Order: sequence, then structure tokens, then C-alpha cells
Amino acid sequence: MADSPEPPEPPADRDPSPEPRPPEELDGCLLIVVGSDLDAERYDRRLAYELQRRIEAWRTEHRDVLDVRIEPVVCTDLWYLTREAAHRRPSVCLGAPDVNALSRRLAARLPEEVRNDDDEPRVLLQVDEDFTDLRVCLWGSDGDLTAKGLDIFCERYLDDFLKAVATQVEPQED
Repeated sequence: MADSPEPPEPPADRDPSPEPRPPEELDGCLLIVVGSDLDAERYDRRLAYELQRRIEAWRTEHRDVLDVRIEPVVCTDLWYLTREAAHRRPSVCLGAPDVNALSRRLAARLPEEVRNDDDEPRVLLQVDEDFTDLRVCLWGSDGDLTAKGLDIFCERYLDDFLKAVATQVEPQED
């Protein structure tokens, strides 16, 4: 029997490390976090791209007064949770705790009566209205209600949230 061939070497210009972006490359990134679940891919990812477009439009509208980079980047919950540097970036988490591990982690801070899954249709927005914590989490009990939650967030909070992102020094840590 012939010897099995050696696996090919990775290209020299490719970084084999598990963190493809060094922490400094996340500077200016506003992370939009969706779940890795199939339902999250079906429903929440399209909402994440809609939010990304809205942030880019806001950035364009304010480009004359912005002196910082705000780059909205869509990523998955698993990518976010496995990269410590991402935890220090402003973020908007889309999707219910059953399809998004970051939502599950953030929902643990809510009072039990809010976390109680009573099968009632609902929209939930976790927003620090003072914007000292620049992590937002929103979801609905189905895809349509998550879309409604995104609309509510954009109408009520997006402008102030993005102003806080533009003027932040360092996000609050847990």
C-alpha cells in the first residue's frame, strides 16, 4: 500500500490562528450579532443586514461631523463569544435566546418574570437608555415580532445609540 500524501501546507499569506482579526482590527467595528441556528439564518440575518444598511445611512448622513470610524459588521454568536476582543465592542444582538447564544447570555440578566417563556407573543429590547453599556439585545417571539423590535429600536434608540458609539471611550465590562 502506498504512503498517504502529506496534507498541503496552508498558503503563506493565510493566518492559521483561530482569531482572524487582531483586536486592533476590530477598532471602529459595531458588531451585529446573529445566531448560528438555521432559524436565525432564515429570519434574523436579513434583519441584521437591514440594520447594517440603516447604520451606514446614518453614518453617511453624519459624515461631516463624524471623526471616528463606525463600521457595522454582521457576525455570528459563536464567533463573537469565542473572541474576547469582540466583547469590548459595541454590539446589537438580534434573535431570541433559543437561536442566539449571546441573547441567551444577556437574557440571564433579566428578571425571572421577563425571562419566563409563557408562549405569549412579545418583543423584548434590552437597551441601556443612558448608553453606558453599548450592548443592545432585541428579539421577538417570532420573526415578524423580531422585525418589529428592530423597527422600534431604530425609531426610538438608534440615533442616540450611534452618537454614544461615536463618542465612547471604552464600553462597560461585566
